[in-house]
Amino acid sequence: QVQLVESGGGLVQPGGSLRLSCAASGFTFSTYTMSWVRQVPGKGLEWVSAITFDGAILSYGDSVKGRFTISRDNAKNTLALQMNSLKPEDTAVYYCAALRSPTQWGQGTQVTVSS
Repeated sequence: QVQLVESGGGLVQPGGSLRLSCAASGFTFSTYTMSWVRQVPGKGLEWVSAITFDGAILSYGDSVKGRFTISRDNAKNTLALQMNSLKPEDTAVYYCAALRSPTQWGQGTQVTVSS
């Protein structure tokens, strides 16, 4: 059974940092590209970042480039997203996704950036 479990969300002040984690199980994590996607209530999904199976290629959405860093540990089946210089507009539910067929999603973790 495929499982993706996000953690690390919470309330942070503007300019602060958070580190999200995603624990994967039930599939061969090391062979799949992984992604972070976020959603603001009432709005569509916004792709945030992706990392290839071997960590060789990282990509970021324009709104987070230079502030967020994606990483993975294939030995531990974990995906991470380091978020720095957070802004109120980063407030959303953050999901990790495994780019399998079909795409597998976690349950999400809430990030709120507010003073």
